[in-house]
Amino acid sequence: MANHNKLYKEKEYWDHRYENEDSYDWFKSYDDFKNVLKDHMDKNDKILILGCGNSPFSLDLYKDGYKNVTNVDYSTVCIENMKQKYQNLSEMSWYVMDITNLQFEASTFDVVIDKGTLDALLVEENDVWNISETAFETMEAVLRNVSTVLKVGGRFVSITFSQPHFRKKILARSKFNWDVQTFSIGDSGCFEYFLYVMTKGKELSKEDKQFELKSKQSRSE
Repeated sequence: MANHNKLYKEKEYWDHRYENEDSYDWFKSYDDFKNVLKDHMDKNDKILILGCGNSPFSLDLYKDGYKNVTNVDYSTVCIENMKQKYQNLSEMSWYVMDITNLQFEASTFDVVIDKGTLDALLVEENDVWNISETAFETMEAVLRNVSTVLKVGGRFVSITFSQPHFRKKILARSKFNWDVQTFSIGDSGCFEYFLYVMTKGKELSKEDKQFELKSKQSRSE
């Protein structure tokens, strides 16, 4: 399984998969997260979905009244399929794009959502306590882009199975100009998911600043 998971970083794997797969929803469905999401989103928000894939998540958002949804994925096969599939949803847009190099103007979006995409970029990591320098730089590129395209007051929502003491090493960083709120979804243990909400323009909490400092020290050792 571990070797198979490493394919999740390969564009060729996804192109082939999207040629043969109509729809697949990673983690839980939109219904499982919407009660938390609604507290951090408005129906008129301009929303960006990172690594949209062929998940029905964007459609579920649209059906729930969040019409202004932009979807990006680095697989051309995926984006062309989704454009065709949802061509009747005029306010929904689709772009082939690498999330480490987002091609949008600064301060474009009210909300950016990641649902498992960051996890896919970290599948080769063998030590969740200490990710490699290459992976850390990739995460920094993604988050720097997210912070740039977010409006001040905008929210970055990241949905993952990664627990706070692992994921906050990546998210809780002052340079991105946001705070970090953590919500858990589901049962504790192997079926627990986490929803992190970063609001641009807010400072890290005192505790998260200390966490950031300790993380920096551990990386420099």
